[in-house]
Amino acid sequence: MGLQAPEGGEKAWGGMEDPTDLGLAPDAPAPTLTTRGVALWKGWLSRPAQEAMLADLREVIRAAPLFSPETRWGKKMSVQMTSAGRYGWYSDRRGYRYERCHPRGTEWPPIPPSVLTIWHAVAGPARAPDCCLVNLYREGAKMGLHQDRDEADFSWPVLSVSLGDDALFRIGNLERGGKTESLWLTSGDVLAMGGPARLVHHGIDRTRPGSSDLLTGGGRINLTLRVVD
Repeated sequence: MGLQAPEGGEKAWGGMEDPTDLGLAPDAPAPTLTTRGVALWKGWLSRPAQEAMLADLREVIRAAPLFSPETRWGKKMSVQMTSAGRYGWYSDRRGYRYERCHPRGTEWPPIPPSVLTIWHAVAGPARAPDCCLVNLYREGAKMGLHQDRDEADFSWPVLSVSLGDDALFRIGNLERGGKTESLWLTSGDVLAMGGPARLVHHGIDRTRPGSSDLLTGGGRINLTLRVVD
């Protein structure tokens, strides 16, 4: 599947930050907006592209079924998850970490080309992500403020793709605490945290149930792409 141009379809950055200042590829398309160094492309994926990507993700989930992870304190997370790529993200009482195998002992399936196309458009062709985390948010699910810091190399951005219901994304600071900002992510949006924003605290306060009919039964899927080592 070819690259779906972001909303507006323009490469020019105009008066915005240089893409490399945000940890992105020099020829990355200009985002719709940036907030605290976080870049957001509204409507990157058209509805047909979203449906095609969702079909790819069904194959990922068939090979690596969704599971409900535990925090290190033994509490079940409200999201279900699985992964694709060389590594999968995992959490239990031993802590947060990457694993080479799904909890049932099988290797994670490959990251779909439809997902990799977006990564290479934003981060460049030099390096592929090692992990594509798939989080499923049903009604009531959320994700507290946290940093993505379990990786060995912070020079590559963290890339997020939203599918399904709207989600209120909160952006914090490099240190915990202080004022935050929030924005709504809708189906087909792409977001990147790179450069100085690579380690900002972020989370999902809530979703807006029924705002999309993309997923059977409602809900939201978020893909998070990272270089691990």
